[in-house]
Amino acid sequence: MRAFDHLLSAEERQFLDMLECFARDELVPRAGETDRTGTFVHDQLAALSETGMMGANLPERWGGTDISAHALFEAVATIAGGCGSTVSALTAHFLATDSLLLGGDDALRARFLPAAAEGKMLGAFGLTEPNAGSDPADMRSRAVRQGDEWHIKGKKCFISNGGVADFIILYCVTDPQAGHRGISAFVVEKGTPGLVPGRVEQTMGLRGGHVWELDVDVMVPDANRLGEEGTGFRTAMKVLDNGRTEVAAMAVGIARSALAAAHDWARARVIGGEALSNRQGIQWMLADMATELSAAELLGHEAARQRQAGERFTTAASKAKLFASEAAGRITDQALQIHGGYGFTRDFPLERQLRDLRIMRIYEGSSEIQRNIIAGRMLA
Repeated sequence: MRAFDHLLSAEERQFLDMLECFARDELVPRAGETDRTGTFVHDQLAALSETGMMGANLPERWGGTDISAHALFEAVATIAGGCGSTVSALTAHFLATDSLLLGGDDALRARFLPAAAEGKMLGAFGLTEPNAGSDPADMRSRAVRQGDEWHIKGKKCFISNGGVADFIILYCVTDPQAGHRGISAFVVEKGTPGLVPGRVEQTMGLRGGHVWELDVDVMVPDANRLGEEGTGFRTAMKVLDNGRTEVAAMAVGIARSALAAAHDWARARVIGGEALSNRQGIQWMLADMATELSAAELLGHEAARQRQAGERFTTAASKAKLFASEAAGRITDQALQIHGGYGFTRDFPLERQLRDLRIMRIYEGSSEIQRNIIAGRMLA
């Protein structure tokens, strides 16, 4: 029985059982080759769509699986334990569909969400720019209204799924004088003239979950605008609360995999006639790793509890993301240390998992930004 099964319905437990089998049979065998070749995870996402996971963040009304926030946390962690690249592309898709769910009207939701939930359309979230990462108010992409259309011009960077997505939620400035309140969001569909994917970034980890530069000089209809003008920043911040909780889940899933590998290796590895696990130093390492993992899980599920209750969970999401992303790095590094020289080879997944984890202290708001958020809300 999983530690958090008591938070789930019987149907959700069955869903997670199925996902665990999927991760073991479909993702783990491909993960190493995906990392070596840097091939985008098209096949993994296509297979994942058969499980219902592509719509796991959406209500049934829009084609989703309608699972609880606790079940979603565990589902994302399960996929992450199988393949970091796959879960990165999946959660980037969630950022796009969450944008539509939280900021769009029913007409936009009906156009995109059912197909996205089935895996027939892949989404991307276009917020970050070369000069606007931690503070979106610095963005320079502009949208100027021309009749019933908008002319959007600018550059985005580090956009997961950006070059292969069927639609991108593009955030840009519609009123330069209004600061945060002058940002709006638009759906830009694949094939729109003037939407030009640039190079794929050559990243340290998550090498099958590609990030792109995007050059944008497009015309989009006003019907593709999410909500009222100037509401884009508010939508993006709500979406990022969800996304940060999911980054925490990703970190937890990889840390679980690393701790399990360290546990099994310590019990099986015999040195000087006795198992490595008999040595007190190794036992203390395992105990610290397990304790940090439990703390990360609890922070993640507290954010999920507040999300499920419909509460404002910005602080909880930042705490979960901050602690889980940093703790997972420590846990996986210790797991590699327990493996000794073998852990440093590509015969084991730990060196790949360490590289995959490194970005989690940066994207969806760096650890430093999470500290700013937490302290700012404490002191407000």
